[in-house]
Amino acid sequence: MALSAENVNVAVTGKVYIGETTAAAPTASDSTLTGFTELGYVSSDGITVNRERSTNQIRAFQNADLVREVVTEASASYTFMMLESKIEVIEAYFGAEMVGGKIELNPSNTGGRKSFVFDIVDGDDVIRHYVPLGEVTQVEAQTFANGEAIMYGVTVTAYSSNDRVADVFYGALEA
Repeated sequence: MALSAENVNVAVTGKVYIGETTAAAPTASDSTLTGFTELGYVSSDGITVNRERSTNQIRAFQNADLVREVVTEASASYTFMMLESKIEVIEAYFGAEMVGGKIELNPSNTGGRKSFVFDIVDGDDVIRHYVPLGEVTQVEAQTFANGEAIMYGVTVTAYSSNDRVADVFYGALEA
């Protein structure tokens, strides 16, 4: 196969969406999202996708050869810093509903399971990660400093849904 610089993507921009787990699943990288709300600006650090795996090596008694390696634990998560102070962002960060401009802080609240869509855009190419069941399981410390944006850093853990944790659509490669 020939080398092609046109196959190199750069995460030029992107979007993060949140919705209830009943929101309609996207069917392609450019399909219209129904039941999702865009969370707005994300910091210039972008979105970090983390896939972790633990394995167990099985070795033969006779000669200690490695005969198999099995996955014993696996997880996927998405970490990002939101910049906009708007209701959906604040509710996702604090894991509680905002009522009358007030949110009740309970450090153990996660807001429950939601659906998430992460779009990574390079011109006309869109890579879309759809997480049907995700939850904000970690929040970053907030710093309030003169001249600095207030940020809402979260990690969304993806849970298994129908034997998968996410669907990833590659726009340039869709048939």
